[in-house]
Amino acid sequence: MISQTAEYALRSVICLAENPDKPLTTRQIAKVTKVPVSYLSKVLQSLGRMGIVYSQRGLHGGFKLARPSAELSLLDIVNAVDPIRPIQRCPLNLKTHGTDLCPLHKRLNDSILMVEKAFEASTVQDLLSESTQSKPLCESPET
Repeated sequence: MISQTAEYALRSVICLAENPDKPLTTRQIAKVTKVPVSYLSKVLQSLGRMGIVYSQRGLHGGFKLARPSAELSLLDIVNAVDPIRPIQRCPLNLKTHGTDLCPLHKRLNDSILMVEKAFEASTVQDLLSESTQSKPLCESPET
């Protein structure tokens, strides 16, 4: 339902949210989230352009969240790298359908809207606050 890029962005932001006081390098984030370093660099650039993360240069530099995790919805993150797009017109460009979606595309669109609503209602902090035995999406980074 979401792209691999969106999943990588979610993993990265969650990793940064788990370590709010310490900037993490691209390599550190890549290691714990299991995202290729070169791909992660592009994802972090997109997140930076949208004001979700920022980078610090220098000896103790790296990436940090630009906003508190309680203010970052999952939809903010996904839309920063690969926006969720509802189906507004017939994907087959059938003139008889236009904006009147057939039952198949109507159901697909309904599911897209449900995912969008669920992501909008969930923050990164919500994921971190859930009491489960496993941490969301990544392990703690090594120092």
